[in-house]
Amino acid sequence: MPTATASTIVEDVVQRRRGDLIALSHSIHAEPELAFDEHRSCAKTQALVAERGFEVTAAPGGLDTAFRADFGSGSLVIGICAEYDALPGIGHACGHNIIAASAVGTALALAEVADDLDLTVVLLGTPAEEAGGGKALMLEAGTFDDIAATVMLHAGPLDIARARSLALSQVAVEYTGREAHAAVAPYLGLNAADAITVSQVAIGLLRQQFAPGQMAHGIVTDGGQATNVIPARTEMHYTMRANDTGSLRELEGRMSDCFLAGAVATGCGHRVEATEPSYLELTPDQWLADVFRAEMVRFGRNPVGPEIEAAFPLGSTDMGNVTQVMPGIHPIVGIDADGASIHQPAFAAAAAGPSADTAVIEGAVMLARTVVELAQTPAERDRVLGLKAGRT
Repeated sequence: MPTATASTIVEDVVQRRRGDLIALSHSIHAEPELAFDEHRSCAKTQALVAERGFEVTAAPGGLDTAFRADFGSGSLVIGICAEYDALPGIGHACGHNIIAASAVGTALALAEVADDLDLTVVLLGTPAEEAGGGKALMLEAGTFDDIAATVMLHAGPLDIARARSLALSQVAVEYTGREAHAAVAPYLGLNAADAITVSQVAIGLLRQQFAPGQMAHGIVTDGGQATNVIPARTEMHYTMRANDTGSLRELEGRMSDCFLAGAVATGCGHRVEATEPSYLELTPDQWLADVFRAEMVRFGRNPVGPEIEAAFPLGSTDMGNVTQVMPGIHPIVGIDADGASIHQPAFAAAAAGPSADTAVIEGAVMLARTVVELAQTPAERDRVLGLKAGRT
């Protein structure tokens, strides 16, 4: 475990800032903002670290609601990801207010020991996790280039130290045909709505051959404008997921054939476009996850075992893209949501409740102590720095 001095310092800092951190969580929760529009939340999240003396860089990678805040000049550069975007209609039903506040607490705590541990502490404001892939865009822009390892946490119904996620891609599929009167001269038309129907039937049949972990879910966003007009344009959006990027690419190819089938069968044209960057699978660093698990136990939590970790229902996150580049963790810290799971209204209410406040404070301490142990374990520090050197 971390030395008594460093571990005590980081925990004391979080406890001293308890009121500020919980107030931050509640304030973000009270004013939910959607992806790439998190202007108030972005400002709130960086305010406390700016007051502490972090050097704040606005809009890295050209993302208006992103920031990077640096403290220290140590050889081990640690990133801490803060998320703060909400969901349409149900606010912070994914608990990103908890993520942001715990990340700020972690950064403030590590700043106190940065010189002693030869650390550079980097708080990253990462917008648009729910839709848009802010971290993927920031990676592409070089915002993470000097960072050796990255940590963050997420709230959920269970304590999971080694959380994982699925790879994901999202596309918009447009069909273009020819309008005609649906009763007088339907034979003159090319029915773009039928193209969607054929494609969805093909996808439905393909599901029998999906490999384990592969899935697809979609909605029709434009099915035509009037029942008596053969529609000349329709559109649907599909999300594809798989256990890993290789399986995702295979699924994308088969889904592409289904989209094409709709066009071929109806004589329509079609176009498929990605709507956001792909989210790669989350691959947590085993050593960091084990340290975090020990911290959970120290707080009296009961993290699930490997069997439940492997079976737990998965979503997708752009933190997966980060873990494909460098060591990182994205543990789940449990809150009392009365049986609700993320993306449900009841979870949004729970995300500002007493157990969520506890998750902010304990989560910040656990992340900070995990980083302290990394910094003070020579073999692991060298491993992480060696991996970083290999990227450049």
